[in-house]
Amino acid sequence: MNRILITGASGFIGKHLVPKLRDIGHDVVEFDICSGDVADEATWLSFPKVEVVIHLAGRTFVPDSWADPVGFLKTNLISTVAALNFCKRHDAKLVFLSSYLYGNPETLPIPESARLHANNPYSLSKKLAEEVCQFYQDSFGVKVTILRPFNVYGMGQPEHFLIPSILNQIISGNTIQVKDLAPKRDYLYIDDLVEAIVKAVELDQLFNIFNIGTGISYSVAELIELIQQIMGTKLVIQSSGEKRSAEIDDSQAEISMAKSILGWSPKWSLQQGLSAIISKIN
Repeated sequence: MNRILITGASGFIGKHLVPKLRDIGHDVVEFDICSGDVADEATWLSFPKVEVVIHLAGRTFVPDSWADPVGFLKTNLISTVAALNFCKRHDAKLVFLSSYLYGNPETLPIPESARLHANNPYSLSKKLAEEVCQFYQDSFGVKVTILRPFNVYGMGQPEHFLIPSILNQIISGNTIQVKDLAPKRDYLYIDDLVEAIVKAVELDQLFNIFNIGTGISYSVAELIELIQQIMGTKLVIQSSGEKRSAEIDDSQAEISMAKSILGWSPKWSLQQGLSAIISKIN
């Protein structure tokens, strides 16, 4: 088993990942906001030698990235450089959690080879971080596995994300208010993402990029309908019709590479994942 350093260990994904890795026998070193600035090289000097770094830390809420692009670039890009430098010093492998980077895709489902388009400052920070990962592999031989999760959801996700927001509105018993009902997303349950990260830790290859999604997309309207079916409600839905800047109409992951090389495939349907969450909050 490996000694693994996890950045962002106290975040949404980290809280699910850390116990899973410990359960299967890995020695986990947790790096969270209390450990220091993840973008500061000096912070990394205090950590012990490990075999694997899983880099989760970063800012993720897309609307905030428009208000603070510099902050997102500093946190998400410079912290990845610091993580790669740490891996270079200790001959460690990096598992980097990237993001959806395809903008409005030309074809569906979307393969990893599709044209990348950073359509907001958050995705720009992740795209540039991926380029740095490739550079460190090419130039210094650092082993890197990049995962591009599509729309992750699960227990403990911050309330400003779509699914927690809908659930909270239904629990309060009022109308369900959203902006745009049309955009479609490929929703990935947190347990499936955790399993993909575990597989990435075990993968012994120089450099890979994998889409992590289900291959199925749902509109906001379909998502709300499914949640109301599970919860047995029929609340009125109010949509302002407002579109976010650079909105993506549809996203659907092509995951054949993850299946064939990583040995991973999703186990949770959207209905199963939502039902698991709702059973815990009811």
